[in-house]
Amino acid sequence: MATNKKKIFVTQTLSQGARALLNQRDDIELVEFPNLISAIDFEALLKSHAPVHGVALGATAFGETELEASQDMKVVTRIGVGYDAVDVPALSRRKVPLMVAGSANSPSVAEAALFMMLTLAKRAQELHACVKDGQWAGRLGMLPFDLYGKTVLVIGFGRIGTRTAKRCLAMDMNVQVYDPYKPAADIKAAGCEPVADLDAALPHADFVSIHCPKTPETVGLFDAARIGRMKPKSYLINTARGGIVKETALYDALVSGKIAGAGIDVFEVEPPPIGNALFALPNVIMAPHVAGVTVEAVSRMSEQTARNILSVLDGDPIRQNIINQDVLG
Repeated sequence: MATNKKKIFVTQTLSQGARALLNQRDDIELVEFPNLISAIDFEALLKSHAPVHGVALGATAFGETELEASQDMKVVTRIGVGYDAVDVPALSRRKVPLMVAGSANSPSVAEAALFMMLTLAKRAQELHACVKDGQWAGRLGMLPFDLYGKTVLVIGFGRIGTRTAKRCLAMDMNVQVYDPYKPAADIKAAGCEPVADLDAALPHADFVSIHCPKTPETVGLFDAARIGRMKPKSYLINTARGGIVKETALYDALVSGKIAGAGIDVFEVEPPPIGNALFALPNVIMAPHVAGVTVEAVSRMSEQTARNILSVLDGDPIRQNIINQDVLG
């Protein structure tokens, strides 16, 4: 009966496969608001449709206010893996699990990190311009270099960091890993070298690739002092979250030659304001927070989100995709 249906809100476009998984269930009512951003609109919609039992979030924030408005929330999911816009303690207080898309976009982000390393090492932008602008004679003054034999320091050894490390190993790079929450034995078993002291490791890395979540502990992790420990010919890659790297400190380091270049997929403010100082620098490559948003990853994340929701409503939650494990009995 309609009154027994569980109402699921979706604030971002779902793939056809994910929509089919939910729509084939007679006990699910799917309510979609693609690309909803406004918190005020979201709260009003929750109130007008209450009770709402599940939500699949894009960039929309979710916390105590939204929980109150929904009246009977059973599960909150992210169509992705980041969750810094979600008030996790508020969900935990009400025993509502927060679920993410697991490893659905991990290969895509790992590929993007490697792509940025290769783009910078092979001087793709400069060499493209060399040919296009008729500067062929100057090509030997802008020689690319190899990843082969270089050292990469991977920050964070979770779903994405492990895959990035694997791809770097395939390029015959020396892979060091900094993750204070992972046993050294696990890092060694993956063919990588664990480092316990981030500051001590930075001066030896040719590339630093960030793959840790954005938490109070990691906000500003790469400030002026830490970036200053990197060597002048090194490159910083951030496909994790904006705010982990202080952009003013990064700009200063790039302009002064303290580091050689950077690859940035994420920013402190998104979208970054027109005229952001980093835009003018020739040794920076940028993308609009799409490292994990490939054609294939969108489909995988959507379908995993649908499975996450159904698992909770069916009383058998996919435990490894739950962030606030304290809600599990």
